[in-house]
Amino acid sequence: MAAAIVFAIISLSTLCLTDAQNVGFSVELIHRDSIKSPFYNPFETTFDRVTNAFRRSFSRVHRFYPNSITTTEANPDIIVNTGEYLMNISLGTPSFSVVALADTGSDLIWTQCSPCSQCFKQDAPLFDPTKSSTYRKMSCSSNSCENIQGGTCASPTDTSCIYSVTYGDNSFSKGDIAYDILTLGSTTGQAVALPDTIIGCGNNNAGTFSGKASGIIGLGGGEISLINQLGSPINGKFSYCLLPMTQIGKSSKMNFGSNAIVSGPGTVSTPLIEKSPTTFYFLTLKAISVGTQRIEFKGSSFGTDEGNIVIDSGTTLTLLPSDFYSQLESAMDSQFNGIRAQGPQGFNLCYLAIHEFEAPEVTVHFANADVKLKTLNTFVKVDDSTACFTFSPAQNIAIYGNLAQMNFLIGYDSKSQTVSFKPTACSKN
Repeated sequence: MAAAIVFAIISLSTLCLTDAQNVGFSVELIHRDSIKSPFYNPFETTFDRVTNAFRRSFSRVHRFYPNSITTTEANPDIIVNTGEYLMNISLGTPSFSVVALADTGSDLIWTQCSPCSQCFKQDAPLFDPTKSSTYRKMSCSSNSCENIQGGTCASPTDTSCIYSVTYGDNSFSKGDIAYDILTLGSTTGQAVALPDTIIGCGNNNAGTFSGKASGIIGLGGGEISLINQLGSPINGKFSYCLLPMTQIGKSSKMNFGSNAIVSGPGTVSTPLIEKSPTTFYFLTLKAISVGTQRIEFKGSSFGTDEGNIVIDSGTTLTLLPSDFYSQLESAMDSQFNGIRAQGPQGFNLCYLAIHEFEAPEVTVHFANADVKLKTLNTFVKVDDSTACFTFSPAQNIAIYGNLAQMNFLIGYDSKSQTVSFKPTACSKN
């Protein structure tokens, strides 16, 4: 039951970010297949979950193609039902619990609201803004309204700001843009409150949304994302440590502010590239090596030089332009003594894996940072006897997915414009 997994704020004290400086705190980041997730299905096997996650990767990729992005949109197309991680938040006064998909590939924080002219059916109750004493609508004359996708006046006589987002599968969400208090439950026990957070209150939503989650928490680089709305107290810093997919009984962790500093032995850092759209986190991929064979990266639809790949926690696979992927697959197959096997549709490189095996080392060469991946990052079992390569071809797109990020502490710093990687046993972090 959804209510059973929604966090409760048990601390009598709440840290207000407007009164804080150099704040450090951490929250749970729950994989959608975790036992703690409302999406959890006890009848699915590990292999069912893996295959479904792969399918969501292929679905999600459409948001990243440049022809679906315009520079005037603060929030490009997203497919809400394809996110991989959840966060628990509370909205309003008194606080109302919401389970939403955490997404580094989008900006807007929104949830379904009542009264709802057209809502998809969700398991949890709808947020009712009339019951929150701190809720207030945004004026359409504000600069923030202009920077929100579809932000405009509700009508000639109603000057409140409304939004309209359309997703890659023609699903949509429309509603009011408003301010309200947003509260994050910290793993230290002290809740963290952010007054006057810009949120979307959706009252006209339809399509392929799942009722297991109530909306989305945008963690992208845009002005209205949670990261930027947390503001100066976190000093532009957040990090996460993603557990391997097999550890469904535990939660990953997301850190903010002073808790998010990534340093120490093994840490490497690469520049975070500012380019349009600001939502996405662009890095520069120079090459990928398999063993001693280095394959130079010639670029993607994001460009041939700086900022040619997006790092995204919501995409499971690492997707690469087809020509480059073919060279990578050939290098892996030539150095691996495994027996080829037939995998699920869409997977080019699979091997028999009756026993555990060690694949040739893969090194991802970002600008100024060589990230050495382990077999758990590069191969995943899709059934009892088959393991498939976690890199896949796509139409001239480059996305660094979450399987490649697992068991790394990954820190984003918008002040120093870097992303840092540190090999870490995330279950112990």
